[in-house]
Amino acid sequence: MKTPNKLFTTTVLLSAMFASMPSQAVEKGDILLDVRILNISPNVNDNQIMAGGAPLAPPAGIDVDSANSLGIDITYMVTNNFGIELMLDTTSTHDIKGTGNLAGVNVGEVSVLPPSVIAVWHFMPSNNIRPYLGAGINYTFFFDESTTSQFTSTIDAVAGPGVTSTGLSVDDAFGFVAQAGVNIDINKKWYVTLDAKYIALDTTATIQVNGADTATVDFDLNPLVLGVGIGTSF
Repeated sequence: MKTPNKLFTTTVLLSAMFASMPSQAVEKGDILLDVRILNISPNVNDNQIMAGGAPLAPPAGIDVDSANSLGIDITYMVTNNFGIELMLDTTSTHDIKGTGNLAGVNVGEVSVLPPSVIAVWHFMPSNNIRPYLGAGINYTFFFDESTTSQFTSTIDAVAGPGVTSTGLSVDDAFGFVAQAGVNIDINKKWYVTLDAKYIALDTTATIQVNGADTATVDFDLNPLVLGVGIGTSF
């Protein structure tokens, strides 16, 4: 789901004030440290829960809500323009909702940790406004999955009676990252950083009923990650 990021828009406007500030040249051997407030907005595709090889109460799928987090990126500049970035975003927790015949059902929640390694090309490294593009590999960990009593009651009505408990597990998965952003100097030490990443990611969730794996759903998560923050180099 997408949510407006007013903070991101406001910062874009304010950052224009810094365009005339002294520039902080980025050079080979520099280490860049960026800390950002993040909005993670999954773009979940249409999907169908499957049980025993057959659709469960079709159409019935899941969606994943947006969440906020803190992002920490560390970049080593291999040349004046080219750097290797390690994305170390902190954990975000997302609500999972039902779709189709499960619309209105709060399925549960899952926590996500998405470390990534990204190759980044920094344009105009000696300027005070430095756009960049990147691409890399992501590996996302899913953990602390849980379901709600509402979901258990719904599954009991659909597949029961006799459903007393439900559970959820989501498979860890590799993904591809595309990145674009800009760093805008405040002074010779600090800069504002605006960043957008798109992570192409698909995974499988398994639903347990009364302790047994009973149903699965394959879905594309494909989150858009928008970040606003500050950075420095040393």
